[in-house]
Amino acid sequence: MTVLILIFLGITLLVIEILVVPGTTIVGVAGAALVVIGVMLSFKYYGSNIGWTVASGSAVLSAVIVYFCFTSDVWKRFASKATIASKVNEGSVSDLNVGMEGVAISALRPIGNAELNGKVREVKTSGGYLESGIRIRIKEILSNQITVEQIN
Repeated sequence: MTVLILIFLGITLLVIEILVVPGTTIVGVAGAALVVIGVMLSFKYYGSNIGWTVASGSAVLSAVIVYFCFTSDVWKRFASKATIASKVNEGSVSDLNVGMEGVAISALRPIGNAELNGKVREVKTSGGYLESGIRIRIKEILSNQITVEQIN
């Protein structure tokens, strides 16, 4: 009876490791240790035939449970269903030119948001930090990356 309890607790801890606290390994190692101890005790107290039966039964049961943990719909509860439809500076920056002026609407440290030509854009400074509300000027446009500087 003790052997079955140890194996059951070990497999339960392995399932908890997979589903509830993945990546901690402590729970998984403890579960594996309990299964191994249960199998060792079955060899010690019940002999070789029962020991091998318990060992193979534990391995098969563990494999089946792990398989169902990964293939069941339980992972859908953990998965994010939100999608990100926008992109950085979505669309083109063809309506912007070097020298155009705007206002930083967030702190630029060194990346933040600014209003340029009536639209909110992601911009970056040349390395310095600028506070929100500061007037800025476009210094450089490379691809969709807009570099700005403070207007003195």
